[in-house]
Amino acid sequence: MLVAHGIENAARMAYEVWWALVFGFAVSAIVQAWVPRERIERALSGSGFAPVARATALGAASSSCSYAAVAIAKSLFQKGASAASALAFQFASTNLVWELGLVLWILLGWRFTLAEFLGGAVLIVFMTVLLRLFVSRKLEEEAREHARSAATGHEHHAAESTLPLRRRLVSAEAWSDVAHNFRGDWRMLWKEIGLGFFLAGFAGLIPNRVFEALFLHDAPAPLRLLENVVVGPLIAVASFVCSVGNIPLAAVLWSGGISFAGVLAFIFADLIVLPIIAIYRKYYGSRFALRIVGLMFVTMALAALAIDGIFSGAQLVPHSRPKRSDVFMPIGLDYKLVLNLVGLLVFAALIALTLRRGAADPVCGMTVDRSKALSLERDGVTYYFCGPGCREQFEVRARGLEPPRAVRPSGT
Repeated sequence: MLVAHGIENAARMAYEVWWALVFGFAVSAIVQAWVPRERIERALSGSGFAPVARATALGAASSSCSYAAVAIAKSLFQKGASAASALAFQFASTNLVWELGLVLWILLGWRFTLAEFLGGAVLIVFMTVLLRLFVSRKLEEEAREHARSAATGHEHHAAESTLPLRRRLVSAEAWSDVAHNFRGDWRMLWKEIGLGFFLAGFAGLIPNRVFEALFLHDAPAPLRLLENVVVGPLIAVASFVCSVGNIPLAAVLWSGGISFAGVLAFIFADLIVLPIIAIYRKYYGSRFALRIVGLMFVTMALAALAIDGIFSGAQLVPHSRPKRSDVFMPIGLDYKLVLNLVGLLVFAALIALTLRRGAADPVCGMTVDRSKALSLERDGVTYYFCGPGCREQFEVRARGLEPPRAVRPSGT
């Protein structure tokens, strides 16, 4: 019975935000498809305030997938972007994106959305100012060389359109690029999002007194805030959930008694969950990875405290906490049903476009557009690849003892 209640809670929360996730990922996919990666790399090369500002703007317009943000930032760093620009891109990609704001607004209200966006900007400022206290120029260059030589495996490759804007709006090819980016993001994130709802659903069954035991309540306000902005990120690290997936759990934590600053610190911490820390180590080496994780933890806590102070002064900190029944709203015949149905149609249309024009990469499983993908013919079968890395891996396997496994193009 308890398991059924947990799953029911998760389903209710997913229903609340389904339309926002679909529309958010669709906007992100359009940006990824219609803003070429080469232009981004040129804009972020070098150091100084301007590249960091451009990295923030471009990150805010990109995917909210934490893993994709880390991979793109590594690519930018390899090609000459400063550590500050690469980290700013990561922070903006995971804290200033459209879909995250929508989900936050629905589950926690507009004040948390505003705090998240302002906090993301403050986070980037603190990171830029404090970077040299954690990372020397010598260590930064060592990390760049490590990133250039690291065997990082498969990375998410965005499908890009080079058509003029007016032609993109009516071009099946351009919308196919959007659809493949949309599907690629969902493929990378569905486990994260699903786990976030799952954890939130079962966390909703935990009595508030358990949450209250995690946080100081009777201590002086400054000490309580400090404890909350430290414990919040630690919960995020332990949960393994990142990106949009940690917002449902943030709503439960807010309902359970964590402070405003603690919720913000928890949301900011999606870039220091354990799997991503392991990726940093692989990309940049242990020393640089340890330093930037320390830098992120400190700046996340400072940004959360700063926003809490600003909002307290402006009397914008929410004082009423939702009940569990408010967090896990019942499903009814209202505007959310209409929005969710529209979201379902958009989702189905974009996925159908990838099925009609797409093929599955036999190495990584990513769906690519057959008309634009790299291809290779072997034994009368044509294989399609998301990038040169996967094609090279396929050729290596093909020269081995076992023949490559044929994967039929999806939608055929």
